[in-house]
Amino acid sequence: MTYVGKILVLVIMAFALIFLGISTVVFTTSKNWQTATQAEKKKVDELKKKVSETQAVVDAAKQELAAAQQTAAAQVQQLENQIRALEDQNKRDSIQITDSRAQLVTAQQNAKTSLDEVEAKRQETTLLRQQKSVVEKQANEFKLRQAELNDNIRELQRMLDTATKNNKDLREAVAKYTTLLQKNGLSTDISQIKGLETPPPVEGLVQRVDPTGRRIEMSIGSNDGLVPGHELFIVRTKPRSEYIGKVSIISTDPNQAVARLIGKTYQGKHIKEGDIVSSTIK
Repeated sequence: MTYVGKILVLVIMAFALIFLGISTVVFTTSKNWQTATQAEKKKVDELKKKVSETQAVVDAAKQELAAAQQTAAAQVQQLENQIRALEDQNKRDSIQITDSRAQLVTAQQNAKTSLDEVEAKRQETTLLRQQKSVVEKQANEFKLRQAELNDNIRELQRMLDTATKNNKDLREAVAKYTTLLQKNGLSTDISQIKGLETPPPVEGLVQRVDPTGRRIEMSIGSNDGLVPGHELFIVRTKPRSEYIGKVSIISTDPNQAVARLIGKTYQGKHIKEGDIVSSTIK
């Protein structure tokens, strides 16, 4: 029960007592007035005493009510202050949440951009690896081609050395033959010498074929009467006899010569080491 309720109960009790006293006085008036008066006075005194006590209780209740109101007001003020503080904190939290959401959106966009960049870098790396593989393959092919070209260069150098030596020997031979012909009163005009275009009866073997299949080395040379310009036949006897093609002598050594294929081989056959080189076809 609140303080106000206690006060009202006390006031009602006081009025009830007063009314009870009045009723009693009226009821006993017809009897002994003096006795009744004294009795009523005594009751009145008691009622006054009770009223005084009740008033004291009411005053105490008022004081308690005032104190309670002050306390309640202070609590209300404190609660209002707490509410305002919570509202301010809520505003700050709302602002912080909004900022956090904006930062989260930015972070998500940055993450997506980073992922896109990573994917692009991955694709670029894959492409570079593929290109590297192609380049390495080409480099290997170039190395093989370079080795082949180096072999050709060495072969050409050897042929050049042979041709240079043959040229020197031919010059010396031409000088000797020219001197010999002049001593014997013969013409030195090569066109007047019969039988130069017809090779002597010779037969040898193919010792080497260059990678192109267009040039060969043979086991017969200038000691066998061969000179540049002579044309010989290439034949094969195993596993069966067959015609391969025709070659022209381009340089000679005493025991070997170099010839070049004339046209194409018969039916596209390839010249092989061990094939027979002959001035006639048997």
